[in-house]
Amino acid sequence: MRRYGKHTDEDDIRSRPNRKGTRPRTNIRPAHEDAAEGMVLTVDRGRLTVLMDDRIVMAMKARELGRKAAIVGDRVALVGDLSGKKDTLARIVRIEERSSVLRRTADDDDPYERVVVANADQLAIVTALADPEPRPRLIDRCLVAAYDGGLDPLLVLTKSDLAPPDKLLELYGDLDIPYVVTSREELENGGAADRVREQLDGKITAFVGHSGVGKTTLVNALVPEDRRRLTGHVNAVTGRGRHTTTSALALPLAGDDGWVIDTPGVRSFGLAHIDPSRVIHAFPDLEPGTVDCPRACSHDEPDCALDAWVAEGHADPARLYSLRRLLATRERKEGD
Repeated sequence: MRRYGKHTDEDDIRSRPNRKGTRPRTNIRPAHEDAAEGMVLTVDRGRLTVLMDDRIVMAMKARELGRKAAIVGDRVALVGDLSGKKDTLARIVRIEERSSVLRRTADDDDPYERVVVANADQLAIVTALADPEPRPRLIDRCLVAAYDGGLDPLLVLTKSDLAPPDKLLELYGDLDIPYVVTSREELENGGAADRVREQLDGKITAFVGHSGVGKTTLVNALVPEDRRRLTGHVNAVTGRGRHTTTSALALPLAGDDGWVIDTPGVRSFGLAHIDPSRVIHAFPDLEPGTVDCPRACSHDEPDCALDAWVAEGHADPARLYSLRRLLATRERKEGD
């Protein structure tokens, strides 16, 4: 072995070329102009089921997308093996611009935002009128998320055979939100599905609701079994109060005239990702009353003009209470 002293002649030292070091580096990424387009139907442990024309393709996200993740409803560009054959895998190289996004956090103290659905036209908020009891605060939170994300809300009230819908509908009557009231018998016989479908034709609709309200039962009634097989995943109702859907799943309506996106049952709907100043936009019945509010009014202080607005009969006091409850929750989070 050759040994060198302190004063070596560099010309005597043999150096091996570094192949990686001599490779030119660039920040330019391929444009993939010839990539094919598809729609993400579901995501499972890094594998995405994508609909391309008349076939299903399994895909994974390209490294060049970094931390940007594709979600159900996304329009994506794919390259690679697009045959859809068994054991083949395409690569998602681009996520197209989204027209709407439904986001939530686990609760109001959770800093991690969960993007649930992309490009949906409306949000169907499924609520039972009894067994379990309706939760207006959860409905309000879903409305906030819908308005903030660019989705139109739709109320779907189930189990009307157990309790009348009048009281709940009166609470949201001034909002002019479309609604459908169903019963358990109608769900079993298919009559409810026909009336709900009228609100879904030609649209992409995300369904949300807490466990036990009949959301998945309704989705199964809306989408025939042969249409559910398109994604290779069939949701089966396994029991009241149990989570029958573990990840968001896009399903085509009969006649390809719209999509239903079934989402996992929620126990809470956090709004940590939403700026408190935007919460008022989810209460269009109260928003006109803020005209006379002091500058930078939080709408939860003594000089707020909403108190007089509600006292004059322009809106239901329960709506103002709901707004301030949401604002108080958000303010506590902001102050932590």
